[in-house]
Amino acid sequence: MKGRFITIEGGEGAGKSSNLDFVRRYLEQRGVELVTTREPGGTPLGEAIRAILLDRRNREMADDTELLLMFAARAQHLAERILPALEAGKWVLCDRFTDATYAYQGGGRGIPGERIAVLEQWVQKGLQPDLTLLLDIPVEQGLARAGARSAPDRFESERIAFFERVRAAYLEQARRFPERYRVIDASRPLAQVQRSLAEVLEAWLAER
Repeated sequence: MKGRFITIEGGEGAGKSSNLDFVRRYLEQRGVELVTTREPGGTPLGEAIRAILLDRRNREMADDTELLLMFAARAQHLAERILPALEAGKWVLCDRFTDATYAYQGGGRGIPGERIAVLEQWVQKGLQPDLTLLLDIPVEQGLARAGARSAPDRFESERIAFFERVRAAYLEQARRFPERYRVIDASRPLAQVQRSLAEVLEAWLAER
């Protein structure tokens, strides 16, 4: 029996790390055997690619280079970690997946979705998350949170218009795929956000 694949998506400062930990604990308390991972990254090779992608010294990276590196890391992630876990019946909880590529490289960079879709089909062969939790937050509020957390990486150094396009692309993905997307208002206090996450997960698990 294959496991379930859950992804958490959102822009800068949406609280993905805190809420991913909440979702992990929520599922483990219900007896789910879970693998928690992230993108880009999740494997030694993927983490090395992540470091290249986030390094502010690589400001001149071409958009196509960025896109291909994302999918190179994803191909390794799927082969080494995600697919073996799912085939073993484990659940996978991932901090970002291909929806982030449509948001950041598609919406943010302006790469046509059709080109991303070609790579998606090649690398994923039809695999999609069973559930995507989108933590949605107004861009300025999210950037204020992120700025208070740490020095900006290569993506976080982009202009606000970039992140507005990212947010719009995420919300468009949610409109396109309502069967797997659940949009959570992440602008609220953490306790309220996690209460909403618990309600979504409870309802989703009841349908399984």
